[in-house]
Parts: sequence; C-alpha cells; structure tokens
Amino acid sequence: MPNLTITSEPEGPLDDLNTLVRGLSEFNHSVVPFDKGASVRLFLRDEDGAIAGGLFAEIYMGWMYVRILWIADAHRGGGHGVELMRRAEDEARTHGCHSAWVDTFSFQAPEFYRKLGYREFGRLDDYPAGFARVFLAKQLGQG
Repeated sequence: MPNLTITSEPEGPLDDLNTLVRGLSEFNHSVVPFDKGASVRLFLRDEDGAIAGGLFAEIYMGWMYVRILWIADAHRGGGHGVELMRRAEDEARTHGCHSAWVDTFSFQAPEFYRKLGYREFGRLDDYPAGFARVFLAKQLGQG
C-alpha cells in the first residue's frame, strides 16, 4: 500500500480542486447516467434595466434546485418572488423536472416557500447560532 499524506492547502491551486471535482464526477457517472443539466436565470429589472431581483436555479436529474432568489427591499411584497418561482417551476417542468428543492435560513424565507407548497425535509439547527438552515421540497406535477 502506498504511503499517503494529508496536507492542508487553503490557498492551493485551482487545478488541484478541479482534480477532486473530476474524480467524484467520474465515479458518479460510472454508477448513474447523469443528464447534462440546465440552469434557470430570471431577472427582475426596473425601467432603466437595473436588476431589482432575480432567481438562479440549477436543473439536474429531474430536480430543480433554487440556489438564489432575491428581491431588493424596495420591491418586496409586490408578488415578484411568487412570480419568479412560478416562472422557474414552469421552466423546470419543460425540462422534465418532477420536483424542486430549496434551502433557506430561518431568518430568510421558509414561510414564503411553505405558502408555495414546499414542505420541509431537513433542518440544521444553530446554523448560524440561534437560527436554522431549512431545506424544503415540492413535487411539481404538471402545473
């Protein structure tokens, strides 16, 4: 058996990190046939074209993961978040997604997602201290 060592390299070369990503991806692809994936990028813009909010999601293996949903403070409460989520879910369905998931902090928007039909499936308490990271999912169905 070869003599291996563990090194700590917080500022190591990006190529070394990419080696880890490639190694895991190659293993995963050897077990499960992965689709190419897609992304959803929706922007809420004001009359001057400045970004006032938006949504970024990744589509992979029949699921949509909502990575970012943000609305500028001045535009919250106007239904824009609901509309962004509806549009993202519609786009996910066109890519064959059966479900969607999101994670949010307890001080952010878990109730917003619950109102849209998302159900909690996991939680990390004290992440950060005094709060929780909440994981929610929803079956998309046909609309």
